[in-house]
Amino acid sequence: MAIRQLSETLINQIAAGEVIERPASAAKELIENALDAGATRIEIATSGGGKALLRVSDNGSGMDAADLELAVRRHCTSKISDTLDDIRTLGFRGEALPSIGSVARLSIASRKRDSAGGHEIAVAGGKIVHLRPAPANPGTIVEVRDLFFATPARLKFLKTEKAEAGAITEIVKRMAIAFPAVRFVLSGSDRTTLEFPATGDDHLARMAQVLGKEFRDNAIALDAVREDIALTGFAGVPTFNRGNSAHQYAFVNGRPVQDKLILSAIRGAYAETIPSGRYPVAVLSIALDPALVDVNVHPAKSDVRFRDPGLVRGLIVGAIREALARDGSRAATTGASDMLRAFRPGFQHHMQRPQAPWSAETSPSRPYQPAAGLSERPQAAFDGLSMPTARAEPQSAPQPAAPEPASRYPLGAARAQIHANYIVAQTEDGLVIVDQHAAHERLVFEAMRKALHSKRLASQVLLIPEIVDIPEEDCDRLMLHAAEFSELGLAIERFGPGAIAVRETPAMLGEVDAHGLIRQLADEIAEWDTASGLSAKLEYVAATMACHGSVRSGRRLRPEEMNALLREMEVTPGSGQCNHGRPTYIELKLSDIERLFGRS
Repeated sequence: MAIRQLSETLINQIAAGEVIERPASAAKELIENALDAGATRIEIATSGGGKALLRVSDNGSGMDAADLELAVRRHCTSKISDTLDDIRTLGFRGEALPSIGSVARLSIASRKRDSAGGHEIAVAGGKIVHLRPAPANPGTIVEVRDLFFATPARLKFLKTEKAEAGAITEIVKRMAIAFPAVRFVLSGSDRTTLEFPATGDDHLARMAQVLGKEFRDNAIALDAVREDIALTGFAGVPTFNRGNSAHQYAFVNGRPVQDKLILSAIRGAYAETIPSGRYPVAVLSIALDPALVDVNVHPAKSDVRFRDPGLVRGLIVGAIREALARDGSRAATTGASDMLRAFRPGFQHHMQRPQAPWSAETSPSRPYQPAAGLSERPQAAFDGLSMPTARAEPQSAPQPAAPEPASRYPLGAARAQIHANYIVAQTEDGLVIVDQHAAHERLVFEAMRKALHSKRLASQVLLIPEIVDIPEEDCDRLMLHAAEFSELGLAIERFGPGAIAVRETPAMLGEVDAHGLIRQLADEIAEWDTASGLSAKLEYVAATMACHGSVRSGRRLRPEEMNALLREMEVTPGSGQCNHGRPTYIELKLSDIERLFGRS
């Protein structure tokens, strides 16, 4: 069969199959063009999930007639010169507009800021219909109608209009988080209007617009640098989690990406802190020299390749874990709301959060001041009396010590133990309910984890070394991590070109399937260039041992034991959730209690 040159239209349609997969792909490309043009206001309108209509309007730099004619031709761009090592814009290939024009009815109206008038170009099925002067405001309006009319087979693979509209919404949200100084408006006949006003340099305010106001109260700031790679953003506390990973956002040099290495690093950073099937909420922004990252590895530019992936992964995991250790022990603010919903469902109409914070001076339940007999001076005579308690003690038992002041400590002072499992502590402005088993389980696990990383773990020597046959390249990868494995109690040696000899295994793991362990570690290194699987197994065993070695539910605790548990929680990283990711305590503010009783 003779080789022949394909037509320009067919070439563009083939390219469109890779670049424009669905209406959301077209929306992403057009929004990127608007951002690259310096727009500060972008409006997106859709109809039929973007299949019938997709319009993107911006106030960017605009184009003249010559620019418009080139813009709809393949590989015509103003964003790069002769190298791919210094890409500082979102778009760079010059494929989006010609690809869209080859499968849809495309029209572009644009005007430069210093131009007296604008121009419009129309393309249908890959052919230019017209290029003519047209009235236009400074900026550009791109309108896409009847997407995939020229390739009807592609229409069969699209989802419902609602699903396609939702995908466009997700694209706009990601762009909005990445560019808080830009105002985004998303509207159309297939949706309710969504608007994100510009927040300038306040990234957290924009994140609150997209992820909800609760994220602001449950986010921990990230700011770390390692070898000229900077990581900023916010990570949610472990108890503030979701049922899927849709609330994890990653950006590389301002470009929204869905990179598996970054998502894996987020998952690893939250290991042992989130329940199975739940996902953390995080927004990460990585900034590095463009020469150190390849953004030209995926048709939709949603995936990237780092020159040193291990460095990037280590930076993400280390920064998040440091932030969680510093400030991640607090319970999510949603816990109190969940508790309120559990109480008295018939009184929900009273439970509107007050605008002003609770204070003793303004509280409806404050002491009645004019009564002299209830003033502080006469009341001082009662200070020596013991606090009322629900604890049932034998008559011969010694009197408990004076209650610990609640104002000294973040988790307050223990006041009671109920159902032999829950500690009720009084804080300066509320109360805390602690699950004693979950809390102590976390404390024991953190102590064991510290021991794991402070010295070489005990190992058991195999009488007969296990020989594991694996490909030579896997052997090479494993031997690069041999010293790391040795610290964890796993001693391996090279046994010929395509085999590994296992001489010692971690004693903590008991009887080990050496063949399965080695192959799993080899696969992990090949996939992620890390060898954390063995460490994860050891931590899993430590978590199990901690669960069985902690204070059991049903055990009665003395006041000093309860307070000791609270003090230890305050200084232990990750004490806000147990090893299984469940919260160890819930805090209820006095303002929440007053709402519960309808006093506010």
